[in-house]
Amino acid sequence: MRFDEAYSGHVFIGASPDYEKSRVVLYGMPMDWTVSYRPGSRFGPGRIREVSIGLEEYSPYLDRELAEISYFDAGDMPLPFGNPQKSLDMIEDYVGTLLDDGKFPFGLGGEHLVTWPVIRAVYKKYPDLAAIHFDAHTDLRTDYEGEPLSHATPIRKTAELIGPRNVYSFGIRSGLKEEFEWAEKNGMQIAKFEVLEPLKKVLPSLSGRHVYVTVDIDVLDPAFAPGTGTVDAGGITSKELLASIHAIARSNVNVIGCDLVEVAPVYDHSEQTANTASKLVREMMLGWVK
Repeated sequence: MRFDEAYSGHVFIGASPDYEKSRVVLYGMPMDWTVSYRPGSRFGPGRIREVSIGLEEYSPYLDRELAEISYFDAGDMPLPFGNPQKSLDMIEDYVGTLLDDGKFPFGLGGEHLVTWPVIRAVYKKYPDLAAIHFDAHTDLRTDYEGEPLSHATPIRKTAELIGPRNVYSFGIRSGLKEEFEWAEKNGMQIAKFEVLEPLKKVLPSLSGRHVYVTVDIDVLDPAFAPGTGTVDAGGITSKELLASIHAIARSNVNVIGCDLVEVAPVYDHSEQTANTASKLVREMMLGWVK
């Protein structure tokens, strides 16, 4: 966690060395302590930064370039290996500091559980918070094999904190029957399989709201993002995910923070997933930071 100087390792392309003058802070949450299938997402933030050198700084989608916004790359948080609770507490404290400093927090995961402490920190500042969630999985379990701190639980925890009706999930194609039933019973909106069209229908109702957006890379079909811990066939294309990011950008939704999680480089032999994630980061910053 670095505040007063630029991270000394690989930084995201175009990052400013000046924390004080930067609107956005990129920070890595290299944690995969609770995964139930394939570990390795703790290496995702570093790899996303490394491959960003291959990006153009200009977005033809948004007609903006990275030079138009100022962002600081704080590097990866020094999370204690194998200690989920302490790691989550550190993330919450860090994001709270960023918010106190007036920054737009942009997290790179790491497993999806890292979103939970960020939501807690953001909710303290924005009690009217809504959450947009892109994922293959519901992540609505109360526990996984008896463990409540699991990558299968962050959206359930989020829904219980900010209210199920304030959580909107898209691209979902995997989960327990009980999870879908709980969502329906409690008024949480889940768009199964698709993202762009159901998102467009929801965005007007979120106009003017403070919204946090979390993107699990496995919302993409494995053909587009094989480098992730829990692949699930039948996902959307990278083109559709980009269009969804741009739909949010062109709406009146007030995005106040975001993250992109679950990139696992060890399964990404062509670096296809990391390169896709890097482009998504560019579009999210240029689209959501006004």
